[in-house]
This record gives sequence, C-alpha cells and structure tokens, in this order.
Amino acid sequence: MKRSACLIFNPVAGQSDPDQDLAQIRALLEPAIDLDVRLTTEEVGADELARSAIAEGVDTILASGGDGTLSAAATALVGKTIPLGIISRGTANAFANALNIPDTIAGACETILAGSTRMVDAAYCNGRPMVLLAGIGFEAEAVERADREAKNRFGMLAYILAGLQQLRRLENFDAELETEDRIIKVSTAAITVANAAPPTSILAQGPAGVVVNDGLLDITLVSPSNMAGAIAATYHLLQTALSGNPTDRNDIGYLRAKQIKITTEPVQKVVLDGELIGTTPVTIECVPNGLTLFMPVQEEAIVTEKLEGLPNLVVEPKED
Repeated sequence: MKRSACLIFNPVAGQSDPDQDLAQIRALLEPAIDLDVRLTTEEVGADELARSAIAEGVDTILASGGDGTLSAAATALVGKTIPLGIISRGTANAFANALNIPDTIAGACETILAGSTRMVDAAYCNGRPMVLLAGIGFEAEAVERADREAKNRFGMLAYILAGLQQLRRLENFDAELETEDRIIKVSTAAITVANAAPPTSILAQGPAGVVVNDGLLDITLVSPSNMAGAIAATYHLLQTALSGNPTDRNDIGYLRAKQIKITTEPVQKVVLDGELIGTTPVTIECVPNGLTLFMPVQEEAIVTEKLEGLPNLVVEPKED
C-alpha cells in the first residue's frame, strides 16, 4: 500500500515559482505517497492546518515553505508521535540547516521517501512551542529590522545588513539567568537559548554544535565591551561555527540547562523561531524527544561549558 500524508504548502514562501515547486514535490512524492495538499493563507497558518489534520487522524505531516511555516507546523506536533517531513523553500532555511536536512526540494523529498525518522528535542518558551531558538537583545532587534520587503529584495543578506545596522546601537544590559541548579547574574548584549541552531545563527554558536536530542537547552551569552569587540566576537563565533571548535573568548560564554528563566534590566525584545513575541522575562523548558522528524543519520557534537571572563559575572547555587 502507498503511504499517505498531509502536505502543508505555503504558496508565498521564498522567491521561486510556487506552482513549479508544488509540481516538483508532487512529481517526486506522489508515486510513493498519497498527498492531501493544503495551502496556507493569510488567515489560516501552518499550525492551524496541522492541528486540523491531526484531529482528522493523519499519519504523517509534510510542510513546505520558509522557516516560519515549518516551525509553525512543527509546533502543532510537539509531544506527539506523528512524524514531520520538511521541505524548505524560504530565505534562510534555518530549520533544515539546524538539523542537517537537505534544503533543496529534491534532497528533502529523498529524505522523506527514505522513511528514516528520528526523535529530537523541542521546548516551550513562555508557553509557546519552540523548535529552534529564542534570541534576547541584539538578535531580536536585528530580526525586527530585517522586514519582509528587505528579505524579498536581498534574501539572506537582509539579516546581515540588519545585524550591521544594529551594531551601531549595541548596548549591554543586566541579566539574571535562573536554571534548575543555579542563578547567574551577568552584563551582556545578547542571549540565545537554542534547542537547535544552524551555523548561520551565529549568536548561538558558543558551544560550536547544538545537540538536538540531549534533553538540554544550549545558552550562549555575548558580552562585548564596545562595537569593535562586538565585531570581533561575531567574527569569532562565525569561525566557531565553521570550524566546529567551541569559542574561547572572555566576552562569550555558554552553558546548558534543562530549563531557564531569564529576566533583564531594562526589558529586552525576544524573538522566537524567527518571530518577535514580546519582551523579557522568559521561561524556557526543554521537552526531551518532543518531535519526530524525517531526517538523515548524523553524528552528535560534544558540548561543554564556559562562563569565566564575562563582565559582572556572579554565579550562585540555587536554593531548594
């Protein structure tokens, strides 16, 4: 018997021809899979379509679009055993790159047809499902600057340009990070809490390899003293991402935790899986093996910890 699946397709994602993209997906998958195609609209998002399909008893969900579409579909599946296949067609394709899933239509469809699934962690951020990461401070401000018009015009370059513009306004803020076993107080410009992160998410690259099924969140703190330091730290994190070696700068720290509560003074904007959701404080909790994906086999990185050298650092054990 042929497999069956609900395909959630965003017709306005990316810069390619959506009709050609859908035709290619059908040509590759339909010989082996009966597809129930459902299109997202301005009124009905991928999360709603996924929840509707789940309520109807679907066995498999496939999602095709940009990171927003893929993350939205994935959030509906957190805590469930229904597998998700992703076919990236967006600007950054961070979702696919974070999980080493091919970001071409042909490669993604080949992964789905192979049928190999894997359970990975998910998380909740202030009650919202989180698949990739939450950014506080610098990254949230940069994402806000990279609007839809800029992304359509410049593609991935829009994020880089927005980041360069935001460097001129870089300011440290005071933060308190409360994990399950300690309280950390520090002055920083950016905090990234990652469940999964691609190399292009530079501010998540402190540990140089986020493990996606260890039941832990990976937290990176970037605390430059000035704009020159921020540029140097960003370049160092890029090199970290490319080399696979953990960072070794006094203005970059990283740790892991099952859950974390972050408060800041003053309050900071928060971006969750590429979308602004409000401001601090945030509470983020890992959901071990919370999501099942079609994905190739991959090796895991080994992540340690580094906090020493961060400005105004205070680490205290958490009282029971």
